[in-house]
Amino acid sequence: MDHLRTTDPSKIDFRSKFELTDKTIIITGGTGLIGRAFCEACAQFGAHVVVVDRGDPEALAQELEIRYGRKMFGYRTDVVNKKEVEQLLEAVLKTFGKVDGLVNAHQNKSHLIFEPFEQVSEDNWDTVVEVNLKGTFLMCQVVGGWMANHGGGSIVNIPSTYSVVAPNQNLYEGTSLGCPAAYSASKGGIDALSRYLASYWASRHVRVNMITPHGVWNNHEERFEANFARFSPMRRLSYNHEVAPALVYLLSDASSYVTGDNLLVEGGWTVW
Repeated sequence: MDHLRTTDPSKIDFRSKFELTDKTIIITGGTGLIGRAFCEACAQFGAHVVVVDRGDPEALAQELEIRYGRKMFGYRTDVVNKKEVEQLLEAVLKTFGKVDGLVNAHQNKSHLIFEPFEQVSEDNWDTVVEVNLKGTFLMCQVVGGWMANHGGGSIVNIPSTYSVVAPNQNLYEGTSLGCPAAYSASKGGIDALSRYLASYWASRHVRVNMITPHGVWNNHEERFEANFARFSPMRRLSYNHEVAPALVYLLSDASSYVTGDNLLVEGGWTVW
């Protein structure tokens, strides 16, 4: 991708840098809490959104298509099945002819139910790591590999605050929630993989970045909200719509010189 060689900022249309007009963006976990906000934001900025999930991605894609008057696409895929991921890419290319961005927002939900480390079964560990880490690996390998061979693109992966710092166990006191080790380990792997790929694909114009959200409100228990407010500099949980603007930045030309970065959208949680 060519970039204007100038030191005169008046020659740059900064507003247009944030546009995603006519870009084809694949978003896994697209019907989830954060994924849905990602899909909506990308659609508002002009993208053709490919909603990928195991539930009912077609319904959300149709909703977006009606609302914005442009082609969207819903596709059911198991991200840990390489053949299904390859079929997803084939279907997207048949529909749009290209892929400009990939967002890996899928995750295993078992982290919402806490198991003490001493009691974690191998099956539970394997399931979390397989979905979170292997799923991201396969999506990057298949879709990112295509972008690397066809002019470039942007990948955004989603690690966790708990791949940056350890969980504060006091946060979960008096609640049914917790954060098992498998979740932290799998998300730490996503962070490391993302940095590796940022270096590996930089010369082929594929940028690989991360967004780390934290404490995204989803009708949490009152005790959890109160605990969270005590430990957060901003004294509240976040909302999914507060995470999505970061994605627009990382997918767009506004971040054309950004790769290997982890954009923390966590209300200052890690500054203490």
